[in-house]
Amino acid sequence: MEKVTIRALMEKKMNHKKITWLTAYDHPTAQMEEKAGIDIILVGDSIGMTIFGYKSTLSVTMDLLIPHTAAVRKGAPNAFLIGDMPYMTYQISVQEAIRNAGRFMAECDCDAVKLEGGREVLDVIKGLIKATIPVVGHLGLTPQSIAMLGGFKAQGRDANTALRIIEDAKLLEEAGICLLLLEAVPPEVGKIITERAKIPVCGIGAGPYVDGQCMIVHDILGMFEAFTPKFAKKFANIGDDIVKALKVFGEETEKGIFPGPEQCYKMPKEEVEKLEKMLK
Repeated sequence: MEKVTIRALMEKKMNHKKITWLTAYDHPTAQMEEKAGIDIILVGDSIGMTIFGYKSTLSVTMDLLIPHTAAVRKGAPNAFLIGDMPYMTYQISVQEAIRNAGRFMAECDCDAVKLEGGREVLDVIKGLIKATIPVVGHLGLTPQSIAMLGGFKAQGRDANTALRIIEDAKLLEEAGICLLLLEAVPPEVGKIITERAKIPVCGIGAGPYVDGQCMIVHDILGMFEAFTPKFAKKFANIGDDIVKALKVFGEETEKGIFPGPEQCYKMPKEEVEKLEKMLK
């Protein structure tokens, strides 16, 4: 797999080739995603819910994300790696945002950072780009704003809110973002934004007309049971397979079937006899 750059993603958009984007939070998952040829890997703040069992993404910190992001980079050296800016790491000040985003770039070798919001974060985006940090935008359902949005609800389903998202997409592009993620918006909104944008636009629940599709890896593998978003499709039920394997392990252990001779190290008969004499 060749190194995926923003130039390569732009070429995919221009050539009408779909971009693939998944989350990963550890080294082995990243390795598998790179072997599968996934273009973009996001170490998302969704780690709070998928890995640590939090009720939302709000408790995730930089210190939690940094080692996971570094591990993912080691597993996927060629994917376009995005570090997800946690809640309150970019809202306080531009300087604070640059300091935190710089950690992703310097300590994890990220290709870009992602932050949520529209016109209200333009100053932060401009500041990051001025500091030579590529930025990915995120509009629509923004999980860090669930208190304001009233929960995990689709956005842009009426003309007024749809227009605001479309306007924000243009503002973010003008501010200099290299890539845009749309979450939980109607296909019509995704289509309009994608057709108007000169940068790649990917969707997670934004319909088929965007330049690429993003998914939470635990959702598509059937490994997250708390809830299933409408836009999630299970391509496998690995969670069920894991539970079955664990049950078989438990049953074979209890019955003395495991470990069998093939799982044991052999000791030469003469050494066994020698040991028995030494013990006497």
